[in-house]
Amino acid sequence: MSIKARRLFKKIISYAGLFFFVLAAGMLYWQLKKYSLHDIVHALWNIPLHDLFFACVSCFCGYLALSLYDYLALDYVDRKVSWWKWMLAGMLGFAISNNAGSALVSGGAIRYRLYTRWRVPGSDIIKMLTFSGITYFLGAAAIAIIGFFLIPQDIMANSIGMSGLFATCVVLVLVYFGLTLFFRNKSIKIGQILFKVPTTKTAIIQMILGILDSVCAGLVLYFCIRTYIDMPFPVFIGLYVIAMVAGIFSQVPGGIGVFESIFMVVLPDDIDKANIFGALLAYRIIYYVLPLIGAGSLFFVYERWLRARMKRWLAEAKQKLPNLSFPHKKHKLQNNE
Repeated sequence: MSIKARRLFKKIISYAGLFFFVLAAGMLYWQLKKYSLHDIVHALWNIPLHDLFFACVSCFCGYLALSLYDYLALDYVDRKVSWWKWMLAGMLGFAISNNAGSALVSGGAIRYRLYTRWRVPGSDIIKMLTFSGITYFLGAAAIAIIGFFLIPQDIMANSIGMSGLFATCVVLVLVYFGLTLFFRNKSIKIGQILFKVPTTKTAIIQMILGILDSVCAGLVLYFCIRTYIDMPFPVFIGLYVIAMVAGIFSQVPGGIGVFESIFMVVLPDDIDKANIFGALLAYRIIYYVLPLIGAGSLFFVYERWLRARMKRWLAEAKQKLPNLSFPHKKHKLQNNE
């Protein structure tokens, strides 16, 4: 690919996010134009407190599952760090990438900062990010495949490209597991980095972990929304994953607007969309804002602790240096005399 083609491709990718955001904003306006802001705020406050509590618990479990992405990725590159380190990196990395979008850049930057301190090479960090991305999409694809059979046909009729998404997910899952079966103990070179093909056992663990993460994230919204909609959870999680994957591919930070638009479009027309949007706002606050505040606070505490330790080391070094250097200086003076 030529330099001009690469620049054009990067521009298309960058403007794609803006295009989908504008499109989603228009779809949201069309869905909510008959409702007032008061209706949406009223719906937000009408969510029962026990449902909000269960949503917060599900969010915590979801981010624990996300931190296990890093543990599994470290095992993939055959590196070991303390448990609290991979938990901090995983939670903080996903909290940032979920809000900022472009997981490889935003979440990757904070992981690079942390893991290089913990003596993990940059090439291994790239492998870990790639491996974690595959883990997420493997779990999401599995749920989308299952959801295709669970979602009622009347909802399927309102969805766009559902059959195409189903076929794509099936192909991707089969290709990945085919690689683990037929290219066992082999590596694939991409650029200057050599990626080891995971074992089938590792691929199964990836899928289970990806499913667990998506189910926990879906439960956050389910507990927020079940007051306003009567839908079995298996059907709901299929719709949730489809909307979530579409939001990720849109390149809009956090899939904001895109996720909400697709989710509301596939729901039946007789549902009060103001209530649904109020529940979606609660979901955004619990799953995106609160983890960013929590993980960001932990990172701030860690940075302050690290700086304090460095200052203490420097102070101890300054106290020891004069005692080590003075005898040499005296010896030199005596020789000069």
